Amino acid sequence: MSEEKPKRHKLIEYANGPSLEEINGTVEVPKGKGFFRTLFAYSGPGALVAVGYMDPGNWSTSITGGQNFQYLLMSVILMSSLIAMLLQYMAAKLGIVTRMDLAQAIRARTGKTLGIVLWILTELAIMATDIAEVIGAAIALYLLFHIPLVIAVFITVFDVLLLLLLTRIGFRKIEAIVVCLILVILLVFVYQVALSNPSWSGIFKGLIPNGETFSGAHSVNGMTPLNGALGIIGATVMPHNLYLHSAVSQTRAIDHDDEESVAQTVRFTTWDSNIQLTFAFVVNSLLLIMGVAVFKTGAVKDPSFFGLFDALSNTSTLSNPVLISVAKSGVLSVLFAVALLASGQNSTITGTLTGQVIMEGFIHMRMPLWARRLVTRLISVVPVLICVALTSGQSAIQQHEALNNLMNNSQVFLAFALPFSMLPLLMFTDSRLEMGKRFKNNILVKFFGWVSVISLTFLNMKGLPDSIEGFFGDNPTKSQTLTADIIAYILIAAVLALLVWTIIELHRGNKRLEEKVAADKLEAAKLGD
Repeated sequence: MSEEKPKRHKLIEYANGPSLEEINGTVEVPKGKGFFRTLFAYSGPGALVAVGYMDPGNWSTSITGGQNFQYLLMSVILMSSLIAMLLQYMAAKLGIVTRMDLAQAIRARTGKTLGIVLWILTELAIMATDIAEVIGAAIALYLLFHIPLVIAVFITVFDVLLLLLLTRIGFRKIEAIVVCLILVILLVFVYQVALSNPSWSGIFKGLIPNGETFSGAHSVNGMTPLNGALGIIGATVMPHNLYLHSAVSQTRAIDHDDEESVAQTVRFTTWDSNIQLTFAFVVNSLLLIMGVAVFKTGAVKDPSFFGLFDALSNTSTLSNPVLISVAKSGVLSVLFAVALLASGQNSTITGTLTGQVIMEGFIHMRMPLWARRLVTRLISVVPVLICVALTSGQSAIQQHEALNNLMNNSQVFLAFALPFSMLPLLMFTDSRLEMGKRFKNNILVKFFGWVSVISLTFLNMKGLPDSIEGFFGDNPTKSQTLTADIIAYILIAAVLALLVWTIIELHRGNKRLEEKVAADKLEAAKLGD
């Protein structure tokens, strides 16, 4: 009897099975237990999603917004968080009810060509967030251990080894590690803000939007409230989180033939998501409060991570005697760098999982997670290394500003990709055919969903000219501004055209599904006769 040869695994394989097949339905959940024990079993996926709402890309926008406009933009953080909760609820519900992640659902209703286009667009968005993570982690290593930036950037590539380790310890443990890192970030900023004794009346007043919140009329340090609001929104609501949540919500083992079991999973997954996103809201609020209360108004001239680290150890920039006495020990600045490193590592885990979700969903290809991470990170490292090399002969502040601008400007890709995840998500979860009578969006979710999608798409497109201008530096010439505006309007037209194409294909795909369901019912009726 011949010995069976072991199966050889290719680096890239065809994949058209369940979302994240290795972990799909692997986490057991209790039945008939109390609320808190059941909630604990479902807790975890929300933390993976919440990471994207407090990654390094959020930090400078929130702190700078606080420095320039005090507590005015607190309401923007609150609105962004509420919109995030609504969108993530719909994403999780889509995955649980249909057993498809968002990428699979879009691909099932559209053609191959559009699937490839949307895959490339979403990959660019993931790489844009990865650039922020590379910069954040490399700077944290530089600040904590004085590792030269170029070497620190290369070290970030080796977080693939961390990912290899995590894939062997089980998904539940990965969730636990992510929660612990979130708590590290939260505790660091709670400690720093508590020492600063902020104005709580000002904070609560700032949670209510007013006519100044989205004003473009007056500018502080080259930023208007509208620019600050768009920066916070752009750094908060990210497209890849919708794909990720629709996939990781399927990790719990449930009986899909039992509607009550599905309903329980939707309910507790929503609890998990909202609790974790509340933590993200608190972290982002603490960052803005730091900008107001920890530092003296206008004291932070360098909003980069380097500048913030230095400001936390510079007694002349801090706002009260308690902070000054603690800052002398170096604790404040070291804690800031530790939180930055924790944030970057968290985003490593979630970014890799999301990349696998969209690759399998849109183009039906699979790579091992370590290979997927290595490719994405190596591509993301290139622009960071180029930026470091080009500014090597300049002053330290110019180098810091260049890295900060690269991080902020890379986020422009998020504005392109966001509508192509939000709009299909809303269309799918509004559909009784996709979700069934019980799980389709109710009238309130539908109303606020459409308001959120239209508002975010409009604000992203409105802020695009300023984002493109950012590529020309802080003080672009008239001709550069004109060029940026032309590029922006061409891109807006392209985005709108692609949106129309997507909607038409989704509509056609839905019609085909309706016809198939009707034909199946007719066939079943004939067999019944």
